[in-house]
This record gives sequence, C-alpha cells and structure tokens, in this order.
Amino acid sequence: MISPGFTGAAIDRADHLRLKPERIAELEARPQARLLRLADLDPVLDEAGRLGWDSLDRRPEGAELIFLGLDKARPLFAPLRRLAAGQRAWSVFRLLAIMSAEDAALWGTARALVEWHNRHRFCANCGSPSELFRAGWGRSCSACAVEHFPRVDPVVIMLAEHSGRVLLGRQPQYPAGRYSALAGFMEPGESIEEAVARELKEEAGISVTNARYVASQPWPFPGSLMIGCFAEALEDHLTLDQDELEDAMWVDRAGVRGALAGEVAAPFLAPPPFAIAHTLLATWLAS
Repeated sequence: MISPGFTGAAIDRADHLRLKPERIAELEARPQARLLRLADLDPVLDEAGRLGWDSLDRRPEGAELIFLGLDKARPLFAPLRRLAAGQRAWSVFRLLAIMSAEDAALWGTARALVEWHNRHRFCANCGSPSELFRAGWGRSCSACAVEHFPRVDPVVIMLAEHSGRVLLGRQPQYPAGRYSALAGFMEPGESIEEAVARELKEEAGISVTNARYVASQPWPFPGSLMIGCFAEALEDHLTLDQDELEDAMWVDRAGVRGALAGEVAAPFLAPPPFAIAHTLLATWLAS
C-alpha cells in the first residue's frame, strides 16, 4: 500500500529527553542544532526544494523553542511565536506537491504543535495563562498545576463501495472538479465503524456494512488523525446533506484510474497525493 502523506519523518523524537531541561539546553547549545525555517506556519524551502534550516541564533525575537527530535546527532527545533488566529495560507498545498514525504511529515509535526500552542495559551481548567513545558510537547498552569498536552482529533474518512463503484463527494470550497472521500469527526461514545456508518448516513443517506480500517494519516490543519476506511453500501440511492456536500457521485474503476492518472477526460479531479483520500483511491484501485 502507498504510504499516506505526512508520515515517514525519519527522526528520533527522543521523548525521554523532554522532561530534562538540562539536556534540552545542552542540545540547544550544540553547534549543529538547527531551527526550522517557517513563514508563520508554512514551510520555507531551500534551493533544492528541501526544508530550510537555520542555526539557533536566528531564532525570531520572542520565540520559544519546540524540540522536534534528533536527526542522528543533529538536534532539530521549531520556533514558537504568537500568530494571528485562524491563519491558513492555501499556497502551502502547492509546496506540499513538491516536498519529499519525509520533509512534509516533519513540517506537519511542527505546524500542528505551533498551532496547538497558539490555540491553548490559557488553562482550560482555571483560565490562567499556561506555560510551555516538556520541551514544547505540553503546557502547564502555574495557578492550578493542571498539565495540558497536544490534542489529536480523530476523523473517519471512507470510501463506500457498491457494484464496483465508490462514492465520492465535493464541498463548495474544493477546487473546480475535485471530488474526494467523505469524512467526518468521530463523536464521543462511538467506535470507528459506527462513525463511518453514521457519517455516510448523515451526509449521503446510505446505509453501510462491513466497515473496515485501511490506513491512517496525521493531518496538521490544525491537528487531526484521519482514519481511512472502506465500507459496503446496501443501496446506491443518495440523499445528500446540502449543508455538508455540494454534490456526490458513484465512480467506477475506469473513472478512478483516469482521475489518478490525471487524464483530462476523467470524471473528477483527484485529491492530491499527500491526502489520504488519494491513498484510499489508489488502494481500492489496486485491490
């Protein structure tokens, strides 16, 4: 199976060092320590199209450091700065199209952490300002001593199958012609299989059985875990939730094959390769 996007960062996260400030300080002092170059939340690439890195003395004014891990003996950090709420530069998707899988995974980790810190500057328990700890992998409240850790929101994303076809939908904000797998956040008190069935019923009006896990991927916008699944539809008549979907359609293998190949006459524009919907389509086609 094709490896999903935002996976494969070949570094040692070195969790055992995160609660040892003296060791982190020693890593920061190493001449080979490197700071990820960011434009707000987006990656800055070098001339070779790889992630750009600076020495730590190039740290932006007022920025704290997040310890990403060790690339062999090279400590890697990301700068944590205060950012305006709700920033999203869609141009990053053009950069992701040319980035290596390893670089995309490492940047995705940094992006998710930086945005989480910006969204969680105050303690959810008492409302007091919280402070970075665990080398950037948590926040602590000095007022009530509660510790907070980066959250990951689980999302099911699935292809429903019926008579040799899969169900794809589009939302209004998608680029023209793009269709993708249906998806939705899991809710408290339900399993992955139950979430798959609920979302397909709510969004497309179909009942499914035999929901099964295929693969997962982190999605750093801002911090989800996409849980890719297949399911078997019991019928193919669609009743769309117009608040969620602009359109949906069943696509056969020839249509999926053409879309993944980028054919002009394909019935839809495929999701980009770094999206797990692309992985699901390629896996379904190969099966």
